[in-house]
Amino acid sequence: MPGDSRTPNHLGRREGGMHGNTFEPIRIPAWVWDRDETRDILRNRDVAGLFRLAVKYAGASQVRLSAATGIAQGRISQIMRGQRQVTDLEVYQRIATGLGLPDHARMLIGLAPLDITSPTGDHGEEHQEQNEELRIRIETAATIDTTMVAILFTETNNLRLLDRRLGGVVIADKMRAHISQIQRAHRHAIRPGIRARLAHVLSETAALAGWQAIDHCVLSDAWDYHETAISAAREADDPALLAYAQGQQAYVLIDLGRPAEAAELLRHIRHTYDRRVPAHLRTWLAAAHAEAAAVLGDETTTRTALDQAAALLPEGEPDPNLPYVALNAHHLARWRGNCLVRFGDPETIEDLRSALAGMDGTFNRAEAGLRCDLAHALLATGEPEAARPHLHRAEHLATMIKSRRHGRRIAELKRAAAHALR
Repeated sequence: MPGDSRTPNHLGRREGGMHGNTFEPIRIPAWVWDRDETRDILRNRDVAGLFRLAVKYAGASQVRLSAATGIAQGRISQIMRGQRQVTDLEVYQRIATGLGLPDHARMLIGLAPLDITSPTGDHGEEHQEQNEELRIRIETAATIDTTMVAILFTETNNLRLLDRRLGGVVIADKMRAHISQIQRAHRHAIRPGIRARLAHVLSETAALAGWQAIDHCVLSDAWDYHETAISAAREADDPALLAYAQGQQAYVLIDLGRPAEAAELLRHIRHTYDRRVPAHLRTWLAAAHAEAAAVLGDETTTRTALDQAAALLPEGEPDPNLPYVALNAHHLARWRGNCLVRFGDPETIEDLRSALAGMDGTFNRAEAGLRCDLAHALLATGEPEAARPHLHRAEHLATMIKSRRHGRRIAELKRAAAHALR
């Protein structure tokens, strides 16, 4: 394991204490922070690079890094392998504290100094460099106009289409880079109108990334992305964006095994925003509420919410100013079948077949889920042979888009089908 007693660096053994207690503070030599390589790591907010410095110069194991920063060891391992990124400011604060970053290093990574009475110390040139970098970022953000905001929004929609067809894993690097670009522009934008438009794009993009994380069963990342989306929606002063991001975050609670809290959250969102958002989004919120209630086993609330969704669904396409909502009669039929299959409703199969017949062939994730629901319903009515082709197609789609969420459900249904065929 990286950073254990086999680490060859003699400086790490002398300075850090290779066999120290797990909770012993990590002490990186002061001169390390003045190296050009370290400064680049800090400027780039390269957390994996920071952790490697702690391993190399302080002999820190992943267990000690976890204890010092409050980040789970498994996540630290993923960060060091480049499989996970840190985006939350509070996490950067914990890392800076845990690794003992001096004030000039904290400022390079974008954090406030601890010694606010004497923030400059002996690093005047370095701080001047930081000031120059800030000036450049603000000047760069000042070049963003409504046309460039529209380009960023178009890129979000392009990524949405790729996600629909290929899955979030395939475009994960593009998503992270796109969100980072929007965040940099938004953080340094001065003009209120442009800043609000960038907040709108950031909210929609972070909500998309949050759903991709749910699909990949990385629920902590999903929660963080939705928190970003919610915060940006508040700055954009857009109740539709806010209701959508909060409503979608409820699915993190469902997948965490907390459907009662998800149902309560969705009930609160509907009560708060039901008269303030357009009908398509009200329909979406009602259907999401029904799904949370179905997972909870509350058939009465499920049916009531589904009936409300059907009554609310307007004709025509959603308002383009809404957050992204793909919802029509066929989508709602799929949603209804997904909910009622849990209660053995005999009409479920026809609902699901109708939804499948009207499905747009580009919604690969949605089709995988629909075929899972149809297989589930067929198994419940004692038709395992009829369920098998739907499971085969669902498995093909889930593999293509690398959906762990659907993959787990398919595995359960295949076991049930095999048992029924014995």
